[in-house]
Amino acid sequence: MSRIRSKNTGAEKLIFSELRRHKVYFQRHYKKAIGSPDIAIPSRKKAVFIDGDFWHGYKFKKQKQQLPKKYWTAKIEGNILRDKRVNKELKRRGWKVLRLWEHEIKNNKTAVVRKIIGFLK
Repeated sequence: MSRIRSKNTGAEKLIFSELRRHKVYFQRHYKKAIGSPDIAIPSRKKAVFIDGDFWHGYKFKKQKQQLPKKYWTAKIEGNILRDKRVNKELKRRGWKVLRLWEHEIKNNKTAVVRKIIGFLK
């Protein structure tokens, strides 16, 4: 567990470097917004979250029975609920939110970067 990162994951680093290469200005892990978006443009109130497949519940309903302990089920369900609350609160405050899955970035980095750039502009 100590090697698991919540910030600067491989997927995040990949996206950060690609956005810098495309000369896109952004703030990393913007703490002034609820949920600390991985990528944020505060002046335009736009936030991007890069969610890990396991931790944020991608295909959670299928994996639920295979998880070894009740702890993991409760942890991931809590993360899913927190993500929904964060999205709702940011939208209530006038922010636009984009959430991306880790596997999307790994499978098609170029398309994801285009999607983020289009969203941020």
